[in-house]
Amino acid sequence: MIVINNDKLIRFKDLILKSNNILLATHVNADGDAIGTSLAMALFLKKLGKQANLIVPNDFPAFLQWIPGQEMITVFRKHEAQVKKLVEKADLLICLDFNDPERLAAARETVFSGQMPVVLIDHHPNPKPFSQIEFSETRYGSASELLYNILIGMGFENMIDKEIAEAIFTGIMTDTGNFSFACSYPEVWITISRLLEKGVDKNEIFSKVYDNFSADRMRLMGFCLNEKMKIYPEYNTAIISLTKDEMKKFNHKPGDTEGFVNMPFSIKGIKFTALFLEKSDHIKISFRSRGTFSVNDFSMKNFKGGGHVNAAGGEWDKPMDKVIERFEALLPEYKNELS
Repeated sequence: MIVINNDKLIRFKDLILKSNNILLATHVNADGDAIGTSLAMALFLKKLGKQANLIVPNDFPAFLQWIPGQEMITVFRKHEAQVKKLVEKADLLICLDFNDPERLAAARETVFSGQMPVVLIDHHPNPKPFSQIEFSETRYGSASELLYNILIGMGFENMIDKEIAEAIFTGIMTDTGNFSFACSYPEVWITISRLLEKGVDKNEIFSKVYDNFSADRMRLMGFCLNEKMKIYPEYNTAIISLTKDEMKKFNHKPGDTEGFVNMPFSIKGIKFTALFLEKSDHIKISFRSRGTFSVNDFSMKNFKGGGHVNAAGGEWDKPMDKVIERFEALLPEYKNELS
């Protein structure tokens, strides 16, 4: 059983009960775990009678916009002045699914301009010291599962209704690749079973998340597999790269490339994958691995990033061809680990 520090639970519960205007924040380019965790917390606080507002730095995928509680979300990129007002009124800040203030991107300075206490709820390694109460638990496959156990630990199990359970389930499902990784321990399945007991319809949520894409996204996927996937058999590695023009050609929307980094794992022998996406001033990179090869270490050492053993991100401020050249030049150093 994964045990959460009881002293932290008591202090967090006391903070929640004393606070009235609670601000939640999650990371830039929010994924299913970020939105699921944050909305679950927001819905819980609302049910507790608190004023709760969630700040996301930029737009997030449409396939997550069905989760209850959308009215509590403010997008910083669109409503910067409104976010400033929310920060001024807040008496508690809860940061979810990130452990470095830089992950708030342009929203960082505004969100952290208040004087309220800060609580961290996250499952990534090596947190930066910016919170008064830190729930940093890398043993969990998702921040959503961690939040569920925090709520249980504070004695709020009876307040977890179907809507909160749906948000938590969505976070767990998406951050484990629909239960294909980061869930090989008994506790996560116990949590899932308890969420199902709350009325969660697994098939319905799966359909809302994974059967909710555009035709353009399907064509982009085909283009990636046919034209943009490169395989390095001697290193059991495969990559996919997309330029801004290529994404524009397929009317790319936030979330359209979600899961693309995992597609090469369907090829026999592939242990290491990477997805390179061209942004305005850098190349955003997603890394995934199977087995013991640590993409967290690889990314931290070579691409200014980090994450988990089998899932990490990074970036590089060079043109696409130069970034891929750098990646290819690194592979021989890791041949033994990848063979």
